[in-house]
Amino acid sequence: MKNIKKSTWVKVGIILLLVCMYLFIPPVNRTIRRVIFIFSTMDVEAIKRYILSFGIWAPIISFLLMIFQSVVAPLPAFLITFANAAIFGWVKGAMLSWFSAMAGATICFFIARFYGRTTVEKLTSKFALNNIDIFFDKYGKHAVLIARLLPFISFDIVSYVSGLTSMSFWSFFLATGLGQLPATIVYSYVGGMLVGGTKMFVFGLLILFSLSIMIFLFKQIWTEREKKQKKSR
Repeated sequence: MKNIKKSTWVKVGIILLLVCMYLFIPPVNRTIRRVIFIFSTMDVEAIKRYILSFGIWAPIISFLLMIFQSVVAPLPAFLITFANAAIFGWVKGAMLSWFSAMAGATICFFIARFYGRTTVEKLTSKFALNNIDIFFDKYGKHAVLIARLLPFISFDIVSYVSGLTSMSFWSFFLATGLGQLPATIVYSYVGGMLVGGTKMFVFGLLILFSLSIMIFLFKQIWTEREKKQKKSR
């Protein structure tokens, strides 16, 4: 009983500390607002300039940005991947993006396992979680691999939902690492070559590609549900 109470107080204490830091420390508040605004512009150049403004600390800032976007779902991670490739070259950029994405995924997984579904719903949304639940019911651990290949299926929400399941951490970590690696390499290589109008063109292709696969996957899920309902009648 004492351990349960202690655990509850630790959970509440961490949340209160983070809330107080945001509300009462102006530099923290300004930084978070600025980062969210930069992400909302969907402008790789703006993210690139922000990272470069920290000079030699740029790799660390990029690493922290990836973790931040992981926890504060559903900010788009591929923007940082493109920026990293443009700043550090596609090989080093890919390595930085992969390692920081893995760190972010790990934190999301353990936040979900430590705090539970109610907290995760506040960080994401109930609607989004319900949709990913259906995805997991259909594809199980393969859902993690599939999601890592698609830039517009939220990397972060999948990490959170994984933490709410009985999946072991190492199974999640392996699936995430394998699924994230090819996507990171491709986005980094492409991102390193993109400029101006070409960048917008590729963004458009990525959106079309992602939407097409999402429609196909959800159609498959819906068809399977219909079959199950017919069998149960």
